[in-house]
Amino acid sequence: MSLNDTPSSERVHIAFFGIRNAGKSSLVNAVTSQEMSLVSPVKGTTTDPVRKAMELLPIGPVLIIDTPGIDDSGELGSKRAERAEEILKESDIAVLVCEYGRDPGDKETELIKLFRERNIPYVKALTKADLYGEELKEPASGENEIVLSSKSGYHIKEFKELLGSFAERNKGKEKRLVGDLLNPGDTVVLVIPIDESAPKGRLILPQQQTIRDILESGCNALVCRDSELEDSLKKLKKKPALVITDSQAYGRVSKIVPKDIFLTSFSMLFARYKGDLFTLKEGADALKKLRDGDRVLISEGCTHHRQCNDIGSVKLPGWIREYCGGEPLFSFTSGTGFPEELKTYSLIVHCGGCMLNEAEMRFRIKKAVEAQVPIVNYGIAIAAMNGILERCMEVFGKDPSLRSG
Repeated sequence: MSLNDTPSSERVHIAFFGIRNAGKSSLVNAVTSQEMSLVSPVKGTTTDPVRKAMELLPIGPVLIIDTPGIDDSGELGSKRAERAEEILKESDIAVLVCEYGRDPGDKETELIKLFRERNIPYVKALTKADLYGEELKEPASGENEIVLSSKSGYHIKEFKELLGSFAERNKGKEKRLVGDLLNPGDTVVLVIPIDESAPKGRLILPQQQTIRDILESGCNALVCRDSELEDSLKKLKKKPALVITDSQAYGRVSKIVPKDIFLTSFSMLFARYKGDLFTLKEGADALKKLRDGDRVLISEGCTHHRQCNDIGSVKLPGWIREYCGGEPLFSFTSGTGFPEELKTYSLIVHCGGCMLNEAEMRFRIKKAVEAQVPIVNYGIAIAAMNGILERCMEVFGKDPSLRSG
């Protein structure tokens, strides 16, 4: 991915599902106009999810995902099928690929049930229409159902337009990281510590995205380290509308920023942007209740080389032990790994989720709620442990959709 590419977490994820040899890979290749997936008459050719970032108008940046057949057999085949179903967690739009003229089987019926249970918009694509010639009956009867041929190109354009129609349905629902909390001309101060855990020579994704949203809102972004924050605030002729800090610097920053200036963190902005801010806030109550032997899951959505003073595996466990006065037992996951069974945990502490799309982040929160396990994210947990959580929530009172939360 180049520096100018839209991050995968910000792209609409469109996943193609179906049984083996239904024509998923051929359809994916026709949609992307590339040989993205290997095509063969041999069942089970696609063995792992294949991903392709592209532009699909009018949706815009999308991530196309081709999945293995959900009916794959044998021990290895079952694992491939499970991997296909895992993709459901991150799917914004699902495409169920079925061969035209064949009644859906149990696997396909079960998928449709899952789409509906998880409120995933879906299209049923009936493929291989070129095999039927004059026997082809049009139109198909179902809602969001289309007959097409990847080989001849029949209805491929219309299929893309059908996928694009989902963008029209979501017009006016675009979410903002911070811009909706600001007025044009406001100044926002961003506090970014440069320590041993900061990546060399660049800002991390949440910082980049926040700065971009501030600029798109017609506002000014002043970036400084926590060590220069006090001096930077003194130099401003007008007080900033908001200070946004890296969560790890909350303790120091909260003492410097006057009480009449809104203060929050990048992590809390992401909790609102692609999660459930108030569910995560409620999860902070469990921090003080932790006792010896309680299991705590610390989960990160990305995979990275852990530093000697890593926030997830070192700093947070230390802060939590000090805050609760006990010795909880910590488990760690990263990337796409997230346990199926959560009921054995007393608390889940999740990262801000900048590398996950909204669908997957909300899926993880929903799983925790269903298991009746409190879940909180890094920024909210750190604010609570510093005794400033309510202060850091104040700025979100400017968001009408959250005032009743």
